[in-house]
Amino acid sequence: QVQLVESGGGSVQAGGSLRLSCATSTYTYSGDWMGWFRQAPGKERETVARISTRSRSTYYADSVKGRFTISQDNDKNTMYLQMNSLKPEDTAMYYCAAEKYRGAWYRGDNYWGQGTQVTVSS
Repeated sequence: QVQLVESGGGSVQAGGSLRLSCATSTYTYSGDWMGWFRQAPGKERETVARISTRSRSTYYADSVKGRFTISQDNDKNTMYLQMNSLKPEDTAMYYCAAEKYRGAWYRGDNYWGQGTQVTVSS
């Protein structure tokens, strides 16, 4: 069992920045992909970004490319999402996730954090 704890959400004006953190509870992780999802009220959950903990390959949703950066610090067992040039449409609850085993990401079989709210005002 892997526990994920997010932090770093908050309220910011459009154009501002926030950095989300996701601390993991284990030094032994059998999966590969970790990432961030978000869900706004009345909308479906969407993948924001993901990173391979083995190869450091990354994926970004088109809506955040060039503004968000996902990274991983293995020494601290923490994943980050640096969010710059924030827009009101980025307002959502952000969740970090880690696949339970290699390949689980594509089955949606992930560990989940509790979520952290990001609110961007215009």
